[in-house]
Amino acid sequence: MDLGANFTSKLEPFLLMSKSAKGAAAAKLIQDAIAAPGVFVFAELLELPNIQELANSEQHAPYYSLLQLFSYKTFSDYLKYKDSLPPLSQTQITKLKHLTLVSLAMDSRILRYDQLLEVLHIDSIRELEDLIIDAIYLDIIQGKLDQKEQQFEIEYTMGRDLEPGKVESLLAALQHWASTTSAVLATLDEKLSRLSTQTTADKAAKEAYEALYQQNLREVQDKQKEVKLVPRPVNTLKSGPTAAGLALLESQREKEREREREKERERERERDGMDVDDPADPKGKGRK
Repeated sequence: MDLGANFTSKLEPFLLMSKSAKGAAAAKLIQDAIAAPGVFVFAELLELPNIQELANSEQHAPYYSLLQLFSYKTFSDYLKYKDSLPPLSQTQITKLKHLTLVSLAMDSRILRYDQLLEVLHIDSIRELEDLIIDAIYLDIIQGKLDQKEQQFEIEYTMGRDLEPGKVESLLAALQHWASTTSAVLATLDEKLSRLSTQTTADKAAKEAYEALYQQNLREVQDKQKEVKLVPRPVNTLKSGPTAAGLALLESQREKEREREREKERERERERDGMDVDDPADPKGKGRK
């Protein structure tokens, strides 16, 4: 999100008028610019020769200082130098408080209500929240009001003009950040290199282990095949009777049948004996 993208265009009418404005006209132009709705950046106006000439005028120098105040300073600075600056209208004070809110948001992502109440000289939380909501609608800042925690959480903010000398300190900070980032990247590269080497070693060890495992597995399988090829003794024991057993059983049965036949012949002889005439029975009474 590019907050305040159209702020420069809203300053253009004042830039055009400043080319012919000098002295009191240039001072009046500054007053109009800092009160104009939607105008929150003033660097281009501040750099114009006609405006910079005001700094050398005892009568109009305060207006040049006032433009500097709205360019990159805060409401606390206004209160500090209030007696040497032209008076501000309520609209101009409100705009300066909005710009102060932006400056604070550039330094910290969380702005506590008690801090804002003190810096902005606001008496109530309701008034403070209304000021923040107006700044959000003006598209100079975006965030979330947290009434439970009594704080304003910053999401986006516009950029303000840089105070003279700030560019050098900003460049120094960026150079420090770049060197720190380079050191961090070098450390990360070193760690990644060690991890890569360790990963390669782990992969080689895993492959060696897998090869040894496969070799041992093949040896075990070969030994199992050799065991299967060795002739085993035939198991002659069967669950059913053997030939000798069957012969013995048949012999026993034959003896049993022979005994039965012998008994049968014995009974036949007995019957035959009963049919022969008894010599003591002349009439043959003993015959059946």
